[in-house]
Amino acid sequence: MSSNRQKSLELYERAVSVIPAGVYGHTSPAATLPIAFPYYAESAEGCTFTDVDGNRYIDFMCAYGPILLGYNHPEIEAAAREEKARGGLYNHPAKVMVELAELLTERIDFADWAVFGKNGSDMTTWALQVARQHTGRKKVLTVKGAYHGVDAWTNPSPGGVIEEDRLHIHHFSWNDLSSFEQQVNRYPGEIAAVMLTPFHHPAFAANVLPGEGFFEGIQKICNANDILIILDDIRCGFRLHEAGSHKRFPIEPDMSCYCKALGNGYPISATVGKDHLQAAAGKVFLTGSYWSDAVSMATAKRCVELVAELNIPEKLNTLGKRLITGLEEAAANAGLKVTGHEPYAMPYLTFEDDPDLRKMQRFSEICANEGVIFHPHHNWFISAAHTTEAIDDAIEIASKAFQAVASEFNS
Repeated sequence: MSSNRQKSLELYERAVSVIPAGVYGHTSPAATLPIAFPYYAESAEGCTFTDVDGNRYIDFMCAYGPILLGYNHPEIEAAAREEKARGGLYNHPAKVMVELAELLTERIDFADWAVFGKNGSDMTTWALQVARQHTGRKKVLTVKGAYHGVDAWTNPSPGGVIEEDRLHIHHFSWNDLSSFEQQVNRYPGEIAAVMLTPFHHPAFAANVLPGEGFFEGIQKICNANDILIILDDIRCGFRLHEAGSHKRFPIEPDMSCYCKALGNGYPISATVGKDHLQAAAGKVFLTGSYWSDAVSMATAKRCVELVAELNIPEKLNTLGKRLITGLEEAAANAGLKVTGHEPYAMPYLTFEDDPDLRKMQRFSEICANEGVIFHPHHNWFISAAHTTEAIDDAIEIASKAFQAVASEFNS
């Protein structure tokens, strides 16, 4: 298709007069491809969405991760309707909160308790506070370039952030155990926790899996120095393993934070933790006007159940591998060298000799114009609603894009 985006642009013109930046944050046109990517969505079903101009896209972003089972999934929507019919939000939590907490502590092997919020940042920041409350220490270690949310201690943007916000946050390099050891030795007895993602997924760069011995070394050092391990499983949780991403990689956290795919598009986040942290968790105030919303908890409960019942992680891995293998082959046929990056459930693609991502941006632009969304700067997401036919259709469109990129850049 040749995408028309006239309504999107007209709506954006209206937006800039009443909304700062018109569209802000990670969905901003400036963070994707201005003009090439749609600005506003109208509807969605399965693995596709339609923008306000009527353009339909095979979507490999899944709303930046929350859509695990597919847009407008019938069982998730049924769970939402059933709970909503009773009310949804009250002065008090509903019984589904207890049921969801029981399910998570049953499903996640190390978890003895669970709490709930709405956004990933709610949970990563709260978990950090619990670690400080439990240990009586101030400092926290994180990986350089890792994203843990928008709160001031971790926000990648300098806007509105002051030096004191990050005074006790210190960084080390991914897959560099000596870098981690140096920070531990530099602040003996002062580090409350280390916050890790299951694999490194920075923006504007490829996915990087943990190297051999990296997580094992961190675990050993943390155990020896009474440093808590917080797993930021916000982006990956339930995509890589039905019981949490720590089952995929050799790390045993003290707390794990979840969001994204937990409610298949309904706003909910969670932190689970070990029993010895429960007293500290009870002392760190946690609340929000909508955080006991029963509808989102009901959808999360059904979503977690379906992940296991349908073996969703295995399905995502199979579909993602088909996509990446097909893209690599199509690129090679066009005379290009690309590398697909695992995990396949959350893949990404990079071009050889593309330091400024111009090839990647042009590839994504052409695909978007033909009805496929491949983000040029952010890892992609596979959903259970992606079919082999949709994958193959996307590869066919990508093949034409590769040919165009080869022609343009070789000339």
